[in-house]
Amino acid sequence: MIDQDHQRFRQIVKGRIRADLRKFITRGELIGKEGKHLVSIPVHGIEIPTFRYGDNSGGIGSGEGEEGQIVQGAEGGDQPGQHLLEVDVSLEELADILGEELHLPRIEPKGRKQLTAIRDKYSGIRRVGPESLKHFKRTYREALKRQIMLGMYNPGRPRIVPIKNDKRFRSWKEVLAPQSNAVIIYMMDVSGSMGDEQKELVRIEAFWIDTWLRRNFKGIESRYIVHDVAAREVDKQTFYHLREDGGTRISSAFKCAKQLLDQHYDPAEWNIYLFHFSDGDNCSETDSRDCCRFLLESLLPIANLFGYCQVASAYGSGNFINTLHDLLPARENLITNRVNAKEDIYESIKSFFLKGK
Repeated sequence: MIDQDHQRFRQIVKGRIRADLRKFITRGELIGKEGKHLVSIPVHGIEIPTFRYGDNSGGIGSGEGEEGQIVQGAEGGDQPGQHLLEVDVSLEELADILGEELHLPRIEPKGRKQLTAIRDKYSGIRRVGPESLKHFKRTYREALKRQIMLGMYNPGRPRIVPIKNDKRFRSWKEVLAPQSNAVIIYMMDVSGSMGDEQKELVRIEAFWIDTWLRRNFKGIESRYIVHDVAAREVDKQTFYHLREDGGTRISSAFKCAKQLLDQHYDPAEWNIYLFHFSDGDNCSETDSRDCCRFLLESLLPIANLFGYCQVASAYGSGNFINTLHDLLPARENLITNRVNAKEDIYESIKSFFLKGK
């Protein structure tokens, strides 16, 4: 019963998260509560199940005094408290909720080599084993059969007590399982026109991109590239907090990504995802055209998906996305979108993965 109640409670929590998913997606503080495999989500209007006790006459609060008499001391508040429960949700559960709500198809890895990993597979039942692998239904069934055969079973007062010979345990063996690998390369313009507000939009968007792709691939790596007029690889912390005051040459990021792929990620063995975030400002139309040429010849042929997300900025020209549309129309693995505010992230994520790439 406890397991059933817990599962029912988890379903209620998931339903509430699903109903408020658009709001959760826009919350930057959600990412700050991310653990290795869990994220803490504040859920309004759900109370933790508790025991309710009956009337206890006497005890605390009993004694001298009349009903309604004011107790000396600090005054209490006169407003109801908010029911705010923080629930730990696994990143896999969060990804499943995201996929169901946005109607995202599961990603089919491209026809590339899959590496293998050793995994344990439960393959049968045996009479000995650790208690952690005990099969409760099979153990109960064996105990019931034994008691019926010995005439010990009373249908009026059924009581099944397993003994050592009744116990059954799961057995397992090691198997080689295919493990699809994927690499995500995030690229971001960190020139003077990209401020803290734009970086916050990128940070939230990248969290949900990561969550969805990690649900679809077992072996996944994330790499980070920043650029102004020149590009370089950095760690995750630097990626979200670095800011330069120079100009912008977008082609430098694309070439840096290609160099990283050539050195570490053979397209025959890796599913490749590339995401570039910018305010659309570039040093020249010539470089924007060079970017399109480089995409067409070097990156799109090897990538599952190239996603370009243009974030709104008061200082950026916003023209790069138009160049992509003009020079690379209808490319199936090139997806572009605009994010002007946090509310746009929901549709941005949906547009990137709706085709199941």
